[in-house]
Amino acid sequence: MVNVAKYTAITFAPVQGFIEKSRKLRDLYGASLILSYLSQQLVQEFHKPPELKVISPASHNLQKGMPNRILIKGVVSKEQAKAILLSAWKDILKVCRCWIEEKISDKYHWEREWTLWGSHTWEIFQGSGETITEAMDDLETRKLSRDWTAVNWIGESSSLTGTDAIAFPGLGAETRNPKNMNYGLENDQVKEFYIKLARKLDNCPPDKEPEGKYIAPNEKLSIPELVKRLITLPEIANLISQARPNNEPLTKLPQTFTEIQRKSTENTPGQWTGWFMGDGDEVGKHLKDLADKNNSDQQIEQFSHAMRNWGENFEKTFPEDIGRVVYAGGDDFLGIIYSKNPAKPIKPLQAFEWLMTLNDKWKEHGQDVTVSVGFVWVAGSVPQRDVLQHCREAEKVAKSLGRNRVTIRVVFNSGQYVQWTCPWDYLHILNKYQDREKQSNWSHIYQDLAHLESRRTFKIENVKEAYIVQKSAVEFFDIYFPGQGKKLLEDKDNKLASYLVGFSDNEDEIDRGRATINWITDLIKVGWHLCLNT
Repeated sequence: MVNVAKYTAITFAPVQGFIEKSRKLRDLYGASLILSYLSQQLVQEFHKPPELKVISPASHNLQKGMPNRILIKGVVSKEQAKAILLSAWKDILKVCRCWIEEKISDKYHWEREWTLWGSHTWEIFQGSGETITEAMDDLETRKLSRDWTAVNWIGESSSLTGTDAIAFPGLGAETRNPKNMNYGLENDQVKEFYIKLARKLDNCPPDKEPEGKYIAPNEKLSIPELVKRLITLPEIANLISQARPNNEPLTKLPQTFTEIQRKSTENTPGQWTGWFMGDGDEVGKHLKDLADKNNSDQQIEQFSHAMRNWGENFEKTFPEDIGRVVYAGGDDFLGIIYSKNPAKPIKPLQAFEWLMTLNDKWKEHGQDVTVSVGFVWVAGSVPQRDVLQHCREAEKVAKSLGRNRVTIRVVFNSGQYVQWTCPWDYLHILNKYQDREKQSNWSHIYQDLAHLESRRTFKIENVKEAYIVQKSAVEFFDIYFPGQGKKLLEDKDNKLASYLVGFSDNEDEIDRGRATINWITDLIKVGWHLCLNT
């Protein structure tokens, strides 16, 4: 009888939820560092036994950007994975809690709450099978069942989530009863604690107002939110590494780390910034295709090596003068386009010119996987957590309209936005704009469009109007993008329009006409905001 190798697939959650609860850039980095560190603890432990082999992720010693989905040749139980991950997470929590208690004298009642977060922050999922495909499918099935999450019964909540309890010395006190709590007194205690903590983290004297590099004095954070900030302090990162001396140390933030100044101040106006979130298209399907090949272990391992090396290179070579990469975990990444000097912000055209290069940069990994990206050009007063939500939504739009494309969303301080989705190989169309004087003054087309829309020129009311209205919109498009509208007019079977716009064959003539017109008008609105060279 042939001994068939058994495979195990493991992941943990929440990942996106852990990242998205962010107000400061430090939150994003702290969340990314924790997730990568926990993944690496699993990989390192599974790499030790001779009967096990970690197939993916590759590059075990590269902690930054470590994916949280692990494929192993051999048998690993959910209990084993849970024990490893929670042990590492509890070490992080213990170091952070003890550091606070040592640095700030107070009567603490919160150890039980830290213990509960240690046990209930993460859900671990495990799938197994005789083949890689079976193990991956089993993992996906098990992920459909989620654990119960506890409720914060007291009622006060952190300023980030609005639901999780605030971390402060009296958090677990037996005297905290909603029936007779003095919320005013407790609020004063919370404020006093966070001012002390902010001073300690900023190394600020007691008689001065803290700068708030790590924590703003008016913030109220839950335990995991607090931990995300604390682990970016080099002293605490060192203590966490010392707590697990046989494992790779926790990656530290660079000493040059600074927050982004986005909002306006007395001296500088608010800074527009660009946030990009990308994800490889149908990576799961690609991995299953590799799993069906004869040398599947080697194929998947090579794929993982290629993607991880790409992520490392992408972060290292990212031009420092226009921004930084928050994480690049192989087939997914997040980064920011911004100026370190808010008085001299990055111009939107410069951000767009960089975006034009992103797909070619992606292809450097040499794998047969395309990428969809959400790119958000956002005003300075839009909250960061909203910015991340816009990124995710824009990326989903790019996926839903055919993949291998980018959705550009311009978000204003009001929260309103305009967006446009385009295949990567057609993004250059914005550079083909010219007005009637053969100049690149986008104001002309923008003003003309506003006039035409005010007269409902491009409004399709019924099927009889669909072709005529769409034709007039395409002819208008051709005036400012010579030859591009003509290509659409000559596209009798709608193949080009379907590819550019992303509509399906099932949509009727009215829907296809409206989608094409929207694609043209959205192009103009986004182009005006990004390509106006002023």
